[in-house]
Amino acid sequence: MTGAPIAITMGDAAGIGPEIIVRLFQRRPDWSSRCVVIGDQAALRRAARAIGEPVPIAEVDGPAHAADVPPGAVPLWPAVTLSRLPAWGQVDAAAGRAAADAVVLAAQCALRGEVAAVVTAPLAKAALAAAGLPYPGHTELLQAVAAQHLGLPPERLPVRMMLSNPQLRTVLVSIHVSLRQALELVTPANLDETLRITHAHFTRVLGWPGCRIAVAGLNPHAGEDGLFGREELDIIAPAVARARAAGIDAHGPLPPDTVFWRARQGEFDVVIAQYHDQGLIPVKVTGLADGVNSTLGLPFVRTSPDHGTAFDIAGRGCADPSSLQAAVAAALEVLQARA
Repeated sequence: MTGAPIAITMGDAAGIGPEIIVRLFQRRPDWSSRCVVIGDQAALRRAARAIGEPVPIAEVDGPAHAADVPPGAVPLWPAVTLSRLPAWGQVDAAAGRAAADAVVLAAQCALRGEVAAVVTAPLAKAALAAAGLPYPGHTELLQAVAAQHLGLPPERLPVRMMLSNPQLRTVLVSIHVSLRQALELVTPANLDETLRITHAHFTRVLGWPGCRIAVAGLNPHAGEDGLFGREELDIIAPAVARARAAGIDAHGPLPPDTVFWRARQGEFDVVIAQYHDQGLIPVKVTGLADGVNSTLGLPFVRTSPDHGTAFDIAGRGCADPSSLQAAVAAALEVLQARA
């Protein structure tokens, strides 16, 4: 392997993260020397026992040694350790802290150029809260780490969440907030930033010659000319007009009950959704197994599976690594586009 590896964080040790990581290298043994897993050795070994198959775990001293790992082995950098293994499927503060520590370390390595990208296995937001960490998820934690590295307050490094599968891509105006808060975050500034970040990701990061961006309305029928709300007239349509004036191929506001279908048919490359569930439900319905969560706006590449910790099946050995595999493949795609 040439170049830095991709860092994969273990996720919450009480969930399926360790299991899908072990299965990933069973399925893609050629990736063993291209990745480095940051996590706890005992948690990975327990996951290997859970799936009932012998999986070698090759410990390394850091990202620089990942190239020496044999095919099919889990390339583990045990830089994050647990004093005890958490019970399967239980919210555990220590597991939450360890999961966050792995994410922070991976991000710091990416910012120093020691890893080429970061792929995060699922963590439990309740476990983060139990550990006293003030972040509702990966996205906000990574934003804070990157902003600190750059000497900026987090709000000066705006990021956006994109969920994608082979059929559909959607970028969110707001992320992990209540629906009531999400409505308040449909503002001119947030829409302008979302359009700018989305356009920059596809044109500058991925190198697409053009990106057709659809902007979903907030209200039924995109407001029906103000009959069902004025957000489309007063906030969303002006933001689309400003984007078009800046050379962004934006369209909308479009009725949210049909815009995702239109994008899936190939009319648009990506849909900007006004809040979390408006954008994530269509993507997960059309392809949960191969969905990928990407963070746009960070100074490094970050992807993750599109699912959570699945506490209800953790430890049973039946977790599907397909979404994690898609996340690693997506990171490799971005790195290739940047090369």
